[in-house]
Amino acid sequence: MNEEHPRLGIRNNALTFAILVLINLFVGSMVGMERTVLPLVGEQDFGLASTSAVLSFIVSFGFSKAIVNYFAGRLAERYGRKKILLVGWCFGFVVPILVIVAHDWWVIIVANLFLGINQALTWSMTVNMKIDLVRTKERGLAIGLNEAAGYLGLSAAAALTGYIASVSSLRPEPFLIGLGFVVIGFLLSLTVKSTESHLLLQQKDSNPQMEQSAFMIFKLVSWKNRTLSSCSISGLATNFKDGVAWGLFPLFFLEKGLTIGVIVAAYPTSWGAFQLVTGALSDRWGRKPLIVLGMILQAFGLFSIAISNSYTAWMIEAVVLGIGTALVYPTFQATISDVAGASWRASAMGVYRFWRDSGYAFGALFAGVVADLLDPTAAITILAILPLAAGIQSMFRMKESLIK
Repeated sequence: MNEEHPRLGIRNNALTFAILVLINLFVGSMVGMERTVLPLVGEQDFGLASTSAVLSFIVSFGFSKAIVNYFAGRLAERYGRKKILLVGWCFGFVVPILVIVAHDWWVIIVANLFLGINQALTWSMTVNMKIDLVRTKERGLAIGLNEAAGYLGLSAAAALTGYIASVSSLRPEPFLIGLGFVVIGFLLSLTVKSTESHLLLQQKDSNPQMEQSAFMIFKLVSWKNRTLSSCSISGLATNFKDGVAWGLFPLFFLEKGLTIGVIVAAYPTSWGAFQLVTGALSDRWGRKPLIVLGMILQAFGLFSIAISNSYTAWMIEAVVLGIGTALVYPTFQATISDVAGASWRASAMGVYRFWRDSGYAFGALFAGVVADLLDPTAAITILAILPLAAGIQSMFRMKESLIK
């Protein structure tokens, strides 16, 4: 594709788009390598008796990712998407090394600070670069493919590291593959073409009066714009739930005497796979119906997991939980892209991702406190209320953002 005469659309930018999808597969794999194993490392290698202490690594990850997300959009608008993508991989290289050599739990917490920065910069850039390339009515599909790749990578890495840990040890073997993820991701990011010329093409069609200051963007996405702020609220509730699932599911299912790798991976696998469909569906059916339905399904899945007592039921419910998440995850970001102007879209996405990913930290804090006071089952049961409430507020506050 001649960069002097860019054209929008997935087909017109097929190679660049495909490389970006592949890059996000490895971005997601970086989180997946920790997903199954790290809560057990806290208990077994470091002797952490408190669930709050075990889940502190998710708190550090969530807050660092949320904060850097906020700045990632502005940095991308100033320095370019590709440069920020490469910087993100540099932070990722430190993560598996620190986990492998950690002699105390605080080193694991520091490793997850770096993982949060890595995820904020790399995942944000793959999303924004894809949106730069595509037409308005392809946004849901583009984001769905991006998120599907990331979460399929996450689930595959979670299953792989869970298996490796079961046949070898919790460290270092499961984390050695993380070094490979970083190298491959960085090399692919070096080869991908910049999308700035496509972004400029979109900006030509934007209304100059749509320009916004940083503070106004924060207000719009956080509370002032009902549609944008509804995405932030429901996004926070979704990742609040995921922070609990990340930290408690391995412990919950281990207490039930189950092999953790497969059932813990079932939820992010269905989450990833169904995003291949749900993003495109939001381009056809609209954003709001999928968001409301997805939040309600998440609540149902959590409550069902808490009260069930069989392997088959838990597998089905983990899949339902994943479908609910898949319905909303790409749709939130497509909604942000619909409402925000091209020139401040990355910043708006950064604010949304700030609120969404702070949910990881708040969810882990909640899970640790309630699990210590009561038990993991109680934490999961109480948690089901949050996505239900968020879905109800989306039903009444959001406006449909897709222009057909």
